[in-house]
Amino acid sequence: METLDVTQIEPRFKHPTIFNKFDSLAEGEAFIINNDHDPKPLYYQLLAERGQTFTWEYLENGPEVWRVQILKRQPSSDETIGEMVTKDFRKAQVFKKFGIDFCCGGKKTVKEVCERKGIDVAVVEKELNSFNERENTYFDFDSWELDFLADYIVNTHHKYVKESLPFMTELANKVARVHGDGHPELIRIAQIFSNVAQDFGLHLMKEEKILFPYIKEMVAAKNTGASIAPAPFGQVNNPTQMMETEHEQAGEDMAAIRQLSNDYTLPQGACNSYTILFKKLEEFENDLFTHVHLENNILFPKAIALEKELLA
Repeated sequence: METLDVTQIEPRFKHPTIFNKFDSLAEGEAFIINNDHDPKPLYYQLLAERGQTFTWEYLENGPEVWRVQILKRQPSSDETIGEMVTKDFRKAQVFKKFGIDFCCGGKKTVKEVCERKGIDVAVVEKELNSFNERENTYFDFDSWELDFLADYIVNTHHKYVKESLPFMTELANKVARVHGDGHPELIRIAQIFSNVAQDFGLHLMKEEKILFPYIKEMVAAKNTGASIAPAPFGQVNNPTQMMETEHEQAGEDMAAIRQLSNDYTLPQGACNSYTILFKKLEEFENDLFTHVHLENNILFPKAIALEKELLA
């Protein structure tokens, strides 16, 4: 196994050299770093930029020499799509490219989904593995505290939805009214999006007024050692199951819009309003995928686990 003596590398090149070495590893391969101080800051940087794609094992832990073995994880054959995206969110764009649902369908494996959709699993896996060779900073959502993650979802994704829905609903109705005779699919698109807007507005309110505050209460109780009062809705999995069902419906509605619009393909000579509508619909769908992934695959399961821990 190769050993990298970090003490012999010029300071400004230390981390880039280690990252390049890690990126060059095949899955299951490892290397060792030698250092004259605890390289824990490197661990946090590697975690932030590569996610949970490695193991970190101290072979020597000072006081004069630190030796750490860094191994690139080999994904389990039964690892779900949601688990893969949770570990490395960059991979979501690969699933999006192949039309694979990583949020509501996140509990299935890549092989299962590819077999069902008739996609070559080797092609998908090749693109997923290509991220091991790229440098790309991303948010490691899975390491965030639940109260912080809930606030992030509200201030990023909920805010986006609230700001987008009125404008997009009005625009969809306008484009359907003007161009619906020549493109009748626009009328159906406007109807479907109107349902999305109505349902999702209520959905966000339930999360912000009922579920998320209780999640924050649980986090505070764990941090302070205080007891937690019973929730008015019973156990956490009651509202989360409802939220997941509503997520699935929104995903199906947006999939129907994508199909009706032929993957948001504009007809020749489309006006500005028509163009803006399709761009906004695709943007909305992309945001929805991220939004639902954060809740279905990270926030909700961890909230359920935290509740069990507090009530044990």
